[in-house]
Amino acid sequence: MSTDAVEVVERLYAAFDRRDHTTMAACYGPAARFSDPVFPALQGHEIGEMWRMLCERGTDLRVAAGPVREAEGGRLLVDWEARYSYSATRRPVHNRIRASFYLEGGLIRDHRDRFDLYAWARQALGLPGVLLGWSTPFQQAIRSRARRALAADVAARWLP
Repeated sequence: MSTDAVEVVERLYAAFDRRDHTTMAACYGPAARFSDPVFPALQGHEIGEMWRMLCERGTDLRVAAGPVREAEGGRLLVDWEARYSYSATRRPVHNRIRASFYLEGGLIRDHRDRFDLYAWARQALGLPGVLLGWSTPFQQAIRSRARRALAADVAARWLP
């Protein structure tokens, strides 16, 4: 396992805990891909914009990452967790995530986070999440709302 690759992933999570989205974005290559249950298909600059939005909204965010492990084919694995108040409801969330990374040229090329979206919805959304968070239409609504929020956040910075 490359020490440099491990350092990139460790830098990503240390920056996330400081809510330093600029350093986080610098860990990704220009053609990088990111996927998680809420943002299933981000590419390139969209990844940095997502981290910016999450860092700026997560005023009480705390991130803890376990050790970086190597898996087959040069893939890096990390179990990490985030604790924060979900900005839309102010409900506390403790999200446990398993991440996998492929790096190329010293930067992240592919980053996939896996977590239980139903567990997240129960915490973040309360009763609606408990009752409907398991359903595909509700989970798709979560994704659509997140994508719209990201687009609005980007537009608010670029439009006068």
